[in-house]
Amino acid sequence: MLVDHGLALVARRKHRFVHIDVDTTVEPLFGMQEGALPGPNPRYHGRPSYHPILARVAEVDAIVGAKLRPGDTSFGEADVPFVEECIDRARAAAPSAVIYVRIDGAGDCSALMHAVAMKGCFFLTKARMSPDLVGMVAHATGWRTIDWDADGRPRRQVAEVPFRCSDWPDSVRVIAVRTRDRENGKQIYLWEGLDYTVQVFLTNEPVEAPEDVAARYDLRAGIEPLIGDLKHGWGCGRVPSHSFNANHAALLLKLLTANLMRRYVLDHVPHLASWRTPWLRRALILVPGRLARSARGTKLHVPERSQLARWLN
Repeated sequence: MLVDHGLALVARRKHRFVHIDVDTTVEPLFGMQEGALPGPNPRYHGRPSYHPILARVAEVDAIVGAKLRPGDTSFGEADVPFVEECIDRARAAAPSAVIYVRIDGAGDCSALMHAVAMKGCFFLTKARMSPDLVGMVAHATGWRTIDWDADGRPRRQVAEVPFRCSDWPDSVRVIAVRTRDRENGKQIYLWEGLDYTVQVFLTNEPVEAPEDVAARYDLRAGIEPLIGDLKHGWGCGRVPSHSFNANHAALLLKLLTANLMRRYVLDHVPHLASWRTPWLRRALILVPGRLARSARGTKLHVPERSQLARWLN
C-alpha cells in the first residue's frame, strides 16, 4: 500500500525522466531492541541502531520503497534486489520514461551498476576514490572551464577521465569536477598550488555533457531533507516495540501516512506542496476551534481562512 500511493503520484502524468534516489539513514537506539546492533553511525559512534534504506521518486518526492535493516548492515550487493524492485515499480508507473538511479558513494558497487544497466536504466553515483583513480584524476588533461569568477579566473572545471575498473560495466564514464568553491560533500585536494577540490562521478549515460551529469547528481540532495522530514515530522526515527518485525511494520505505516499526505496536498492544496510536515500539520490538521452551545444547537467556530472552514461551509 505504501508503494501503491507513491506510484499513484508518478502515474498521474507522463514523465520524460524519472529519478529514483536511494539512500540509507541511521536510527540510533537507546534500548535492547531486536536487531539493534553497532554499525555505521556518524553521530553516536558504537551506539546500537537500525539502518533503514529508502527510495524516492524525485519528480513527486514520494517514497516508493523502504526496508528496515539491522544496524550493522551497510549498502552493497545485498541491496541489489531492492533497487531492482524499485526500478520495476517505477517502470510500471511510467513505462515511457528514462529512468535514472542516483546513489551516493555506496553506489560504486559493480553488482549494482550491472543490475541497473541490465534493467535498461542509467545509474549515477559518486566514485570511491581509490589510489589508482586518484592518480588518474591528478594527472588528467583536457580540463574544460565551465564557470569563471569575477576576475576571469576558472572557478569550475570538468574532465572525462579514461579510467575503468575490471569489474565495472563497459559503458561506465568517469566524470571529474574540480572547483574553487566550498561545497557540501566529501572533496579532495590533489593539486599543490591550485586551490581546487575534486569530486568524481560514475554513470553509464553515454552522451550527456560532464557538467550536466554533475548537475543531475546534485539534485539527488533532495532526499536528505525528505529523510529529515520523515524522522522529525512523522516519527520515523523512533521505534515503538522490542520486536524487529513490529518496528519494520511501524516504519512502513509512517511512510504510508507521509505518502497519503503528499497525495492529498498535491490533489487539494498544490500551492502548499513545498511545505514540510510541521507546517502542513498546522495548516491542514491542527486547526484551532471553539465549540459553542446554545438553545439552537451546537456550532464549531474555526478561523474563516482555514481549510476546515471551507469544508464546513
